[in-house]
Amino acid sequence: MVHVKKTPPRKSAPGKTALRKIALTLDVVDLIHRPGEMRERTIEVAAPAGWGNAVIGVREGEPVHIDVRLESLHEGILVSAEVDTVARGECVRCLIDLEEVVEVEIREVFAYSLDDAFDYDVHETQVDLEPVVRDAVVLSLPFQPVCQAECTGLCPQCGVRLLDNPGHEHEVPVDPRWAALGGLAGVKEEDVGAAESGAEKEKR
Repeated sequence: MVHVKKTPPRKSAPGKTALRKIALTLDVVDLIHRPGEMRERTIEVAAPAGWGNAVIGVREGEPVHIDVRLESLHEGILVSAEVDTVARGECVRCLIDLEEVVEVEIREVFAYSLDDAFDYDVHETQVDLEPVVRDAVVLSLPFQPVCQAECTGLCPQCGVRLLDNPGHEHEVPVDPRWAALGGLAGVKEEDVGAAESGAEKEKR
């Protein structure tokens, strides 16, 4: 079960500059077959490649903060986690860069024996959170991210971003074939005007 929230990401503790490569295999030997036992952990890792879709994703090396609670059940280990990070991509309408704070909540049972009721299992004395975290983050990302709901995209003629240029427009192009006819029409109107003026003078 995955819940998605849009909240500011937690800041890493001062002095933490280098993050571990993805290492989300946790040892639960002290929890196995001990219902009621619980452990909590905080993990800071660097995201691996592949956490995203074609237009937005968590870039490789992006800090990922995870608060994990591990609870021992009769069936296995219940993993509850809050994961927050930042996804980056581009607006599908105007193509500018954008970033989106992503926080997902995970609640999965890692069963002692895998069956149809559970998607994950305890492998020997460990649980591997990486596929759970990856799937939750990727599924939370928008398929068509926009910089803002009111984004009107780019001008189809010149490519200028319309939000930056309110009132932007182009003159309607005239078909050159009609332009020639328009010139002839103008000549005829001038001739008719001159003729009418001469007729008025003769009557006087």
